[in-house]
This record gives sequence, C-alpha cells and structure tokens, in this order.
Amino acid sequence: MNIALITGASSGIGREFALQMDPYFHHIDEFWLAARREDALRELSASLRHKTRIFAIDLTKKGHLDQLERALCAEKARVCMFVNAAGYGLMGEFQKADRRETLGMIRLNCEALTDLTHRVIPWMPRGGRMIQMASSAAFLPQADFAVYAASKAYVLSFSRALGRELKDRGISVTAVCPGPVDTPFLEIAGKNGSTLAIKKYAMVSPERVVRQALRDAYHKKSRSLCGLPIKALDVCAKLLPHDLILAGMDALKGMENQA
Repeated sequence: MNIALITGASSGIGREFALQMDPYFHHIDEFWLAARREDALRELSASLRHKTRIFAIDLTKKGHLDQLERALCAEKARVCMFVNAAGYGLMGEFQKADRRETLGMIRLNCEALTDLTHRVIPWMPRGGRMIQMASSAAFLPQADFAVYAASKAYVLSFSRALGRELKDRGISVTAVCPGPVDTPFLEIAGKNGSTLAIKKYAMVSPERVVRQALRDAYHKKSRSLCGLPIKALDVCAKLLPHDLILAGMDALKGMENQA
C-alpha cells in the first residue's frame, strides 16, 4: 500500500499539506494523519477525497511511536511521501521560560522528529520524498527565540546531511524554512513574548509555503525558501557576521520599544 504520512496534521502547515496533496497524489492509496487532536484529524479526514487513517498520538511518547511503526509493519506500507510538520515554538527570554515547555519543544522538534524519521526510512521506496519542517530561524541564533531557533538549526542540518546519505537510495529530503506564517503557531509562540514587528511584513500564508514546499520537494531540492525577504535573510546570514546581524536586530527592537 502506498501512503503519505503527515504529522502535525491537525492544524496549520501540516493540515495544509494534506489539503494540497489530496487532489493530485493519485498514486497514494491512503493518507495517514498524525497529531494529538483527534477531533481536528477527523474533521480534516472528512474533507479529503483520499482514504485516511487517523493516529491521535503524542509523538514525544515512545509507545505512541511504537503504535505507528507497528501499523507500518502490519500494512507493509510504502511511505511515498513523509511530511514531518509537528512542532512548536516559544518566544521570550530563556531564563523566564517554563522549563517543562522548553524541554518539550526540544523533545518534539528534535528528538521525536529524529526518532520517527529513523523508523520511517525503512518503509520508504526509491522515489520517496521526505519533507521536514525547519524554519528561517535556523539561519542564525535569535535572542528571545533561543531554543526554538536552535532546534530548527538542528532540523536543517540533520535534513541536509540525511538527504546526502539517502541520495543513492533514491529518497530526497527537503527542509522547509519559512519565515512568519499566518497560522496558530504565532499565537502559541507569542504567549510569553513577542517578535520584531518588522517580521510581520515578511508573513506569508500557509497555502503559499506548502505550495512552494511541494514544488521544491518534487524537484528534489534540499531546502525550500518562500518569499524574497526570507531568501534575502538567507544570503545575509551567509555573508555577514552573525554578531552584526544580531546587533541590528537588537537596535530595531529598541526602536520599536521606544515607538
């Protein structure tokens, strides 16, 4: 059975991947949708043409990952498309952050992503495509977004290295690196802090991010960047010292606080 496995499918970018893939992925027999919120997964399932299977699971729990792996084995699944979109971020000073939430972010964004990826690869055929949700925050350290940026730097580095390892097996890996996206993510991330107001000018819709990501995955690109501001940030992060960029961000923040 050919399947598409999408994590974080209950909302935001994960949900958008399912919606955009549904009309075109005719070679896929089933969409497997994984997230914690069963009600949201059922609502999404009802809107799709494809046959679906719902996994209302917490990816940070080994037993839940075992459940998903057993299903792959039982169905002898061929994971033709694997989208790892589960994750969350928190803004604010590291010292003032809730320790449990901070460590949970690392467990989901890094550990669970790595664990699940390791379990899924044996079930991916030649020609399979993997999409890992990183972030433009991965391009350089970010004060008041320290752990999230570090976790996404891990995802980006891991994904690019993994893509090289899997190349001979005919499996491509694309790390998606959006800037601010108009999803519930920002509401959750900003409950204890705020980002630079100027970043809102770079905000894009989840539809646009996913459309670009699917296009780039089709062409087997190692990264997917959406929008001119994010491409410009990528260039700046490569050419300019990070301390200089961070000093500029501090200056902008100071100007915004005075305004």
